[in-house]
Amino acid sequence: MTSENEGRFSIGEVARASGVKVPTIRYYEEIGLLPAPPRTEGGRRAYGESDRHRLAFIRHARELGFEIEAIRTLLQLQDRPEQSCAVADAIARDHLAEVERRIASLTALKAELARMVEGCSHGHVGECRVIEILADHNECRHHHHGAAAPAGVGG
Repeated sequence: MTSENEGRFSIGEVARASGVKVPTIRYYEEIGLLPAPPRTEGGRRAYGESDRHRLAFIRHARELGFEIEAIRTLLQLQDRPEQSCAVADAIARDHLAEVERRIASLTALKAELARMVEGCSHGHVGECRVIEILADHNECRHHHHGAAAPAGVGG
């Protein structure tokens, strides 16, 4: 990916320039998202401008919530710009659908939490609606009206 004419950056410099932390850069190299850079005579990694751009691409994709395998595919597409963008469109469409599912689930969860808080009389724990609902899963509307629980929520 890097050429002889490109400037060379240390891992710390490319981390600052791309906004990606040093351990994460090493991880991306390990899993093949970023090619292993050439080494200096002293054995230090020497990154080029294309590596910085690739890291910025990966960081932005991760911020948008794309999974590593989707990013891998998107990078492969980016490396061959003459290809159709149908695969990239499909990846983005699938990710959008997943985000919409999570938003719907979080909206239902928000409504349930609001109901719990509104039902609280702010008296004693023995009559606390929040505690009652958490103690009795059957009291939870979120799971009994067809709403799917977000990942890691529910039982």
